Amino acid sequence: MNTKVLLGGVVLGALLGGAGLVSPAAAEERSCRKSLRAVTVDNLRVPAGATCTLTGTKVKGTLKVERGATLVARGVRVEGSVQAENARAVSVLAGSHVKGSVQVKQGGAATVSSSRVDSDIQLDANRRHLKVVSNRVGGSIQVVGNRGGARIDRNTMKGNLQCKENSPRPTGTGNKAGGDKEDQCRRF
Repeated sequence: MNTKVLLGGVVLGALLGGAGLVSPAAAEERSCRKSLRAVTVDNLRVPAGATCTLTGTKVKGTLKVERGATLVARGVRVEGSVQAENARAVSVLAGSHVKGSVQVKQGGAATVSSSRVDSDIQLDANRRHLKVVSNRVGGSIQVVGNRGGARIDRNTMKGNLQCKENSPRPTGTGNKAGGDKEDQCRRF
């Protein structure tokens, strides 16, 4: 057998075989069932029925809140989005910064207060009281189809303030929108 052919085959096999080893590491997901302080995690999940309190925590990916779970986040930094579906309660408070969106859908209560959200705040089809107060928002605030009442005060957003199909109607004042104020929020 030709030594050059054998050596070439070994080198080619090593190159092709090694290609699979160079794949990027998958981001790890951490669960929070009680509390986390000033630590950095990749992705964070609040499991179904759990309560998680975050203080000064940095999330390099997405923060997910599952069915019946409660999140209280103070002074957090989230590189991705905060996503909650069927959660009991979600609170993003006191100097938090979310580089993506805050999305709370088909859950209970939600509060986003004194925080910065680079994309949108979306509150859809929730059953308990909602508060969106004193935030800086890079996109729009959308409050749609909620049933527990909503208070929307003193927010500044680059996009639109959109409220529709909420019962009772939201209340609010002092909001500054770079786009339009629409439907139930047009006088806010």
